[in-house]
Amino acid sequence: MTDTGDVIRPTDEGARRLARRLIRAARFAAIAVKEAESQVPFVSRVACATDIDGSPLILISTLSAHTRGLIEYPVCSLMFGEPGKGDPLAHPRVTVIGQAERLERGSADEGLARERYLARQPKAKLYADFGDFALYRIRVERASLNGGFGKAFELVRDDIMVAADRLGGFAEMEAGAVAHMNEDHADAIALYARTFGKADEAAGWAMTGLDPDGFDLMAGDRVLRIDFDPPLSSVDDVRPRLVEMAKQARADG
Repeated sequence: MTDTGDVIRPTDEGARRLARRLIRAARFAAIAVKEAESQVPFVSRVACATDIDGSPLILISTLSAHTRGLIEYPVCSLMFGEPGKGDPLAHPRVTVIGQAERLERGSADEGLARERYLARQPKAKLYADFGDFALYRIRVERASLNGGFGKAFELVRDDIMVAADRLGGFAEMEAGAVAHMNEDHADAIALYARTFGKADEAAGWAMTGLDPDGFDLMAGDRVLRIDFDPPLSSVDDVRPRLVEMAKQARADG
């Protein structure tokens, strides 16, 4: 038998950051569940977003086979990462394993998660209130990162999720801060997209999410994830960091 122990690399900060970026930047993922009737593996595609701590969010219908499977067997896995030019296996992807938990409609928890989901998936506003749809949060247990050929890592929950001690106040301030940036600082957002996101087009970008590790921008179907470097330790750091990044972007431009 071949020894595969050396295939897995020691987890480092680069691997953690790549995994988090793949999840945060995704607009869709492949989901694997146990089929409710047969218990055989069943794979589908879901639109996704992330909660403030990095937990994947999916809005799914009970009419779908993967939803029926999750109701019967909540364990699932999600694969994030899009292939680019050339060999699709040379591009990074991360598979997250966890438990799907249905968020109670109308609860404060569901309301905050719903805002983040619809900011990432605005077309879902057309059907989000249908009775057969519900928002699920994936409670991440572990993950497998493939950063390309010969770059395999095994990650644990703490490698991906934002620690609770850094989340204080973020959920409460996020909507207001995002609205303020979009309404009053579109010029700064364009600078972030061009300088830190390497966007070819600076126009049309809007902020859709903000968390201790970074923020998300969208322009049509295009998505950018901008990391804070280093990550924020407190909600009080948000404004100074955004101002600092805008100054840096202007200087570099």
